[in-house]
Amino acid sequence: MSLTNTEVTCDIREMLDRIGDKWSVLVIVELAGGTLRFRQLQRSVPGISQRMLTLTLRRLERDGLVGRTVYPTVPARVDYELTDTGRSLTRLLRGLADWAAEHRDTVVASRVRWDAAEQAR
Repeated sequence: MSLTNTEVTCDIREMLDRIGDKWSVLVIVELAGGTLRFRQLQRSVPGISQRMLTLTLRRLERDGLVGRTVYPTVPARVDYELTDTGRSLTRLLRGLADWAAEHRDTVVASRVRWDAAEQAR
């Protein structure tokens, strides 16, 4: 069974939506440094709520980008780490971050010019 172009496009868009959302990128970047527990992740991602971190981790785990290990202790210890697929994504995200840093001034200047032109209309 082969997929139609529309199905492939929807699958690609869905994946880009997942890896491109604000919280997923920040969680992946944090986990690129190594295994973290839930609270460590929450502290290292500014502004993320407990609920949003839980949802983000579940989605990333479902997509095979994050692995979750539960240790039978009281209270339970849960570690999160990137899978091989998740680690392969960090190289791309790092490239995107480098591009953003390199072009930041140009983008900011363009926004200022555009905003000024829009106000003049």
